[in-house]
Amino acid sequence: MSETLSSGASRRWLAPITAVFCAVLVISNVSAIKPLSIPGLPFVLMDGGNLLFPISYVFGDVLVEVYGYAQSRRIIWLGFALNIFAAGAFSLVALLPPAPGWELQDAFSSILLQTPRVVLGSVVAFWCGSFLNAWVMAKMKVWMSGRHLWMRTIGSTVAGEGVDSLLFTALAFGGVWPLQLVLQVIFWNFVLKTGYEILATPLTYWIVHRLKRAEQSDPFDVKTRFSPFRLGDS
Repeated sequence: MSETLSSGASRRWLAPITAVFCAVLVISNVSAIKPLSIPGLPFVLMDGGNLLFPISYVFGDVLVEVYGYAQSRRIIWLGFALNIFAAGAFSLVALLPPAPGWELQDAFSSILLQTPRVVLGSVVAFWCGSFLNAWVMAKMKVWMSGRHLWMRTIGSTVAGEGVDSLLFTALAFGGVWPLQLVLQVIFWNFVLKTGYEILATPLTYWIVHRLKRAEQSDPFDVKTRFSPFRLGDS
């Protein structure tokens, strides 16, 4: 089981953090359909999901640090389920016949009917990357006795985002986008997401310290079973 420094830990901020985490995932899946270039830097190519998706890794680190791996594991599964639900809903709406006089059906379908493949890549990449991120974060916290938060957030992000960027872009856009574009997006997705985490380190420190005081919680996953397929508290 997870061991905490306080037996009076609360979870009053867990629900809003979970809501933001899951909203970011669903919005990012739709945004990821469009490849973007950075103004003034045409060689930097990424998918539109990069505008928001890195936030999920910041919150993923916060969840493990403040609430523990077991709680983070349940929320990862919730995000996984909501992504699939959103893809099904978008596909159903796109496939149903439009009302008479509505002339945007082709444009609507051309975007949202790509969502199932994007979500397939996203859920596989998210599942692998998020669980790897959470595992590395929790293990490093124990190894480092809770010190060097910056090293843990960056180290876990390098591992998780590396897997996520590779799997998502390859599964979602391989064979759809030119190979050169796919490789460029994989590279820049990883670089930009990891850079985002590094730049967000001061914010992560602030959120973590405020939440630890508010929740009276600082878990160390000493006895936690790290199987991603368990949904209990241990």
